[in-house]
Amino acid sequence: MTREEAWNLLTEYNQDEFHLQHAQIVEQTMEYFAEKLGYGEEKEFWGIVGLLHDLDFERYPEEHCSKSQEIMREHGLDENLIHATASHGYGITVDIKPEHEMEKVLYAVDELTGLIGAVVLMRPSKSVQDLELKSVKKKFKAKGFAAGCNREVILRGADMLGWSLDELIKQTIDALKTFQS
Repeated sequence: MTREEAWNLLTEYNQDEFHLQHAQIVEQTMEYFAEKLGYGEEKEFWGIVGLLHDLDFERYPEEHCSKSQEIMREHGLDENLIHATASHGYGITVDIKPEHEMEKVLYAVDELTGLIGAVVLMRPSKSVQDLELKSVKKKFKAKGFAAGCNREVILRGADMLGWSLDELIKQTIDALKTFQS
């Protein structure tokens, strides 16, 4: 599947600008981590996984990560892509455990990119470029801030990767700095 085919599939099921932007942010974050973690030859695949991870969320929020598997199979997509995208719902909506390092990264950064995005919106600069770890950590601890971003998932993701929370946040900020202003 090419990136263009993935985008066309995504936009067939998603029209909300917020969801499309989130998909692109996770796509680019996944590509960053593919390079950083030594999977450069798989960068496009990691990106497509990030782009399609919430394929079903806008139309089928109650069947999130289940309906997407059905949709992807109907389109004849690779089982590795289906497993990878569905695994980010592990312990929430599905029992498909993240196994590959790429799946663990997706699990960890999906919620975290949302939290970081919310922190950025509160900053005078409205930019990730001057964002520091301590600012995200402070908001991470404030349970009422960006309450829709599940901190437990972020912590489990860091644990799955064998990273500290600080390391995960710092690397995700670094990823976002490479493509956001």
